[in-house]
Amino acid sequence: MATKRTHKITLIPGDGIGPEVSGAMVKVLEAAGEATGVGFEWHEYAAGADAFEATGEYIPKALYESVEQNKVAIKGPVTTPVGGGFSSINVTLRKKFDLYANFRPVKSLPGLETKYPNIDMIIVRENTEDLYSGLEVEVVPGVVQALKIITEKGSSRIAQFAFDYAKKHNRKKIHAIHKANIMKLSDGLFLRCCRKVSEGFPEVEYKEHIVDNTCMQLVLNPYQYDIILTENLYGDILSDLCSAFVGGLGLVPGANLGAECAIFEAVHGSAPDIAGQDKANPTALLQSAVLMLHHLNEAEAAERVQSGIEQVYREGKTLTRDVGGSAGTKAFADAVLAAMESPVAAK
Repeated sequence: MATKRTHKITLIPGDGIGPEVSGAMVKVLEAAGEATGVGFEWHEYAAGADAFEATGEYIPKALYESVEQNKVAIKGPVTTPVGGGFSSINVTLRKKFDLYANFRPVKSLPGLETKYPNIDMIIVRENTEDLYSGLEVEVVPGVVQALKIITEKGSSRIAQFAFDYAKKHNRKKIHAIHKANIMKLSDGLFLRCCRKVSEGFPEVEYKEHIVDNTCMQLVLNPYQYDIILTENLYGDILSDLCSAFVGGLGLVPGANLGAECAIFEAVHGSAPDIAGQDKANPTALLQSAVLMLHHLNEAEAAERVQSGIEQVYREGKTLTRDVGGSAGTKAFADAVLAAMESPVAAK
């Protein structure tokens, strides 16, 4: 075989079930790479509570430096305690590297029965501002103010990202989701930016829905949506809602993309109650790794992994407990490895 194309990847296994699903992901990618001439050099770092205990930092300086050098990272789930001043690792990394586009495809897996079959939509979420700017102040005792930050720059570039993607991948329709009927200045600015960008893409149908109506419309008929374009908070909520259409957060991939760096992640929690028990479903992180492979222009390896995942679901014999099976994390990963060796995945 010719010399491998080797990619340096910053790996953040996470905590809870993170190390288990990350281990499964690395095993599958190594096998796909071996078959397609792709090599990986993994630079592994802890983040969150485990990193703080070892280094005194929730995100060690060495991790920042690794992402800056490698430009690509993949992350397992990291626990963020509610309240108490503990900053979200996800939000901190997105701000640090200006990962302004949160990209979450929501697509049904073959063979997995849900109430909404054959879902295929994408959520494009602005990733750096809105209420996630974290600007809060106690005005007087008992009164707290949170600032919602919406900028022309942030709104325009996320709209440009969504329309560029739609044109490149032959997506037909974009809905901008907002609450401009109430937040006339902030969400109004977001909509004006979306409308302006849409004028340059006459081949893509552009529509607008108010966020609360969108939640109802999604439940009534999710098939009316193709690409959902929205601000940070609405996108966070809607992406979790939409994941339920295809089986839950344990199946849905995520990517955080910027001009220089990209971090791919499973968007589900760290599930400490089942950590170390070989029960976790690695599908979300595996599908996030597929997005990473496409980002690295390794389409053959990406398609090999995706085909392997889909074949395992199509057969339905080695699924984890969360999707109605009885297999463990390792058995599921082994089934994907075996499926990748089949003629269907290897073509």
